[in-house]
Amino acid sequence: MISFVNDYSENALPEILEAMTATNLEGNPGYSGDAHSAHAAEMIREKVGVPNAAVHILVGGTQTNLVAIAAFLRPHEAVITVETGHIHVHETGSIEGTGHKCLPVKGKDGKVTPEDVEAVCGPSYWGAAGILVVKPKMVYISQCTEVGTVYTKEELLALREVCDKYDLLLYCDGARLASALDCSDVTLPLLGELCDAFYIGGTKNGALFGEALVIVNDRLKEDFMYIAKQRGGVLAKGWLLGIQFETLMKDDLYERIGHNLNEKAKMLREGLQELGVEFSVESPSNQLFPILPDAVLDRLRDRFAWETISKVDEARTEIRLVTSWATKEEDIHTFLEALEKELSA
Repeated sequence: MISFVNDYSENALPEILEAMTATNLEGNPGYSGDAHSAHAAEMIREKVGVPNAAVHILVGGTQTNLVAIAAFLRPHEAVITVETGHIHVHETGSIEGTGHKCLPVKGKDGKVTPEDVEAVCGPSYWGAAGILVVKPKMVYISQCTEVGTVYTKEELLALREVCDKYDLLLYCDGARLASALDCSDVTLPLLGELCDAFYIGGTKNGALFGEALVIVNDRLKEDFMYIAKQRGGVLAKGWLLGIQFETLMKDDLYERIGHNLNEKAKMLREGLQELGVEFSVESPSNQLFPILPDAVLDRLRDRFAWETISKVDEARTEIRLVTSWATKEEDIHTFLEALEKELSA
């Protein structure tokens, strides 16, 4: 079975497994108080260009989002997110479980727009009701988005401007950040300049697990690890996270991963386009959303795996194909050849 279901089905990059094996018997202090975690944090600060940023490496994306939002917001404050945002759709109400409401907006191409923020924070919503409704305090974005699109530098600057207008925090989910860094003009230093906090994803970028949360805004740093521990977010064997991010940050490995998986996605995208396949969204990243006949999908599903997104009409379905650091060129060719045969049939 050849799988394009996601970008975290394989264990980890060989470089990470080698690093973990090499340090297996070191003996390290727990709860991220080890030298590897400290070194990884310093490497991240250097890449981001914010010497005083606080860096905390947590286990998973949902955990990072819920701990960060719980720590950054007061009880009556809420977070603005696009309707397709991960915290709104795919995190089982974890944000609401912390006592904070998600305020979904329509967005455009999976991205929050300044107009969305204006609609939520302006006089027609919060300004009119005051204390009768939750107070918007954070804008949540993801880079890449859930539909494979990416924010541009211009779009982030516009969001920062409207956040400043309404005294909002700007927080970026970077679960697939390696892909986004390769296919957008948004850099790590730019995220450090414009976001109050963001995280560098490891799980979907070749790590066994782990996401590195970078807190830039000084007001958000105090007692963060107390809150993370209270929420079950601190790994006793924290050095396992530190070793992985030491490896990812070394020799531009993280950036090379993003380029590699995007190149595989480009090969897949161009092959689909040559076959005349329609896409539901124009995605430059490693997530593709083709629309295919149900009859064709039925004949392919015993050899290939993908994620089903939605029914487009009675005869067609939108699916998601994702490339990873481990995707092989021959697997892409095999899929495209099989698809061409079934489409022609």
